[in-house]
Amino acid sequence: MEVMESITTPDDKKLNRYSAACCLIASVISILLGYDTGVMSGATLFIKQDLHITDTQIEILNGILNLCALVGSTVAGKTSDVIGRRYTIVLASVIFFTGALLMGLSDSYAILMTGRCVAGVGVGFALMIAPVYSAEISSASNRGSLTSLPEVCISFGILLGYISNYGFSKLPLKYGWRVMLGLGSIPAIGLALGIVLTMPESPRWLVMHGKIRAARSVLQKISDSPDESDVRLREIMLAAGFNEQDSLDHDQPNVSLKSKDNSKGVLKELLLKPSPAIRSILLAALGIHFFEHVTGIEAVVLYSPRIFMKSGIVSKSKLLLATMGVGVTKIVFILIATFNLDRVGRRPLLLSSVAGMVVSLCGLGMALTVVDNSNERVPWAVIASISFVMSYVAFFSIGLGPITWVYSSEIFPSRLRAQGMGLAVAMNRVMNATVSMSFVSLYQAITIGGSFFLFAGIGVLAWLFFYFFLPETKGRSLEEMEELFTKRDRGSGPLKLVNKVQL
Repeated sequence: MEVMESITTPDDKKLNRYSAACCLIASVISILLGYDTGVMSGATLFIKQDLHITDTQIEILNGILNLCALVGSTVAGKTSDVIGRRYTIVLASVIFFTGALLMGLSDSYAILMTGRCVAGVGVGFALMIAPVYSAEISSASNRGSLTSLPEVCISFGILLGYISNYGFSKLPLKYGWRVMLGLGSIPAIGLALGIVLTMPESPRWLVMHGKIRAARSVLQKISDSPDESDVRLREIMLAAGFNEQDSLDHDQPNVSLKSKDNSKGVLKELLLKPSPAIRSILLAALGIHFFEHVTGIEAVVLYSPRIFMKSGIVSKSKLLLATMGVGVTKIVFILIATFNLDRVGRRPLLLSSVAGMVVSLCGLGMALTVVDNSNERVPWAVIASISFVMSYVAFFSIGLGPITWVYSSEIFPSRLRAQGMGLAVAMNRVMNATVSMSFVSLYQAITIGGSFFLFAGIGVLAWLFFYFFLPETKGRSLEEMEELFTKRDRGSGPLKLVNKVQL
């Protein structure tokens, strides 16, 4: 039986308000992550002065969150399969609250590092679970927009962090950076309570645990008609491994999943004995997360005050104002991406985004090289440096930033999605940590302009990878993805879409 056209077609633009509200609530936790990233970029200027620490210690402080997030994202995949998607978001909120509180109350570098590590574990949980939940609760026709909401919230959080930097920079040195960091703890508990009281569980998780009646109840709320919810339930059940008869009998409250044991052997299927389709899916997910950070975004966002300082801006207030401009640019362009992901598609936005990033990185490298090798202030180079930083952030935010999370959360089969996404986020955090912990040392070794030329070269490799290994997923149901990656047009290179899917 063919999947209903009204469910799978990308031309169906109707947005279910209930599913949109659920995705938005789930994505709010990403504001905490963004806030931590943004606020740390400015707070380190004051932390270094107050605690008398070195550049190496600052690099470690910036990067340790991502190494601890690696632990969180790895554990979160299994946790969300056991306790559910929504309770994993609650757990992430509690962990982040603890870390932010420790950072805000720290009186030494050691306690600050401890709080940063704890917050990092919460970040790992949040990065994995928010896109997974959003992908599983939304329909195919609106999944791109709704699954990009975590990235929108990250960008909004980064902007709030920059505003916090500027707003609290006038406080006494002893208190300013502590208030900046501690504020991140306030929304976390309220978010946890809101999730418990208002958000339903993912219908796909419910099906995977045999809770068919509960899954149907959720699907009826997030679908536009009873017929649509029935078809989506049947589609999910068949993809999860239920037999044809069970998939037709929706009225029973619970069904035993006899054909597959979804709680075991997931990592074996992902890593040890993957099918060709799963191997391609894993390559695509790990690859897009790898290239998201090695093309330099963390260097620009986390170290933007240093970049502007290198370009010739020396006043701390002006540095923080310029950095706020980065935050505004990021959120404006990611909102543009959000409204176009389901219209334009993933591939066109992704490829044009990376091409623009490469051009911006080359321009930034050139401008900073001119400034670095001049004994006098070069006004045009300063303006060019700021402009290319803004254009780089704009191109990143309109494509690679949101699509990384949308794409990787939608391509794994239901039985592998949580732990597959956990591996992808682990890759993301490793590369994030690598860039954030090495950027200062990198630009000291090869000059700051040279470091951005290096990122531009990596961007060219990223464009080629995306062109050849990432097929378009716009408008396809989650249950179609495995077949999508099975079909290749070997003559033309890039993966091609499947026109129809048969159940």
